[in-house]
Amino acid sequence: MAKAKYYLLTCDPLSGAEAERIGLVSLCVPDDDLDAKALEVATKLANGAQQAIRWTKLSLNNWLRQAGPTFDASAALEMLGFTGPEAAEGLASHREKRKPKFV
Repeated sequence: MAKAKYYLLTCDPLSGAEAERIGLVSLCVPDDDLDAKALEVATKLANGAQQAIRWTKLSLNNWLRQAGPTFDASAALEMLGFTGPEAAEGLASHREKRKPKFV
């Protein structure tokens, strides 16, 4: 959570490899290897113990569902943020490769 919060609040760029290293994503592969890796993971899951995989997924999803109201509120607030002048300035500064000027 601390690393996710840092990158969300600072908007520092983050490579896929770094996101994988700090645990924000499960895997990072070169673009050319993506399809093969996705098929490899899908095949591994398809050939695994289906009941155990299903129950594990159900358990993890139940844990995530408990955060539902928090997620709904955060998504709504994020959308509100996208409609304001700060979002426009942030995007403009990124496109123009300059520091943003937030007032």
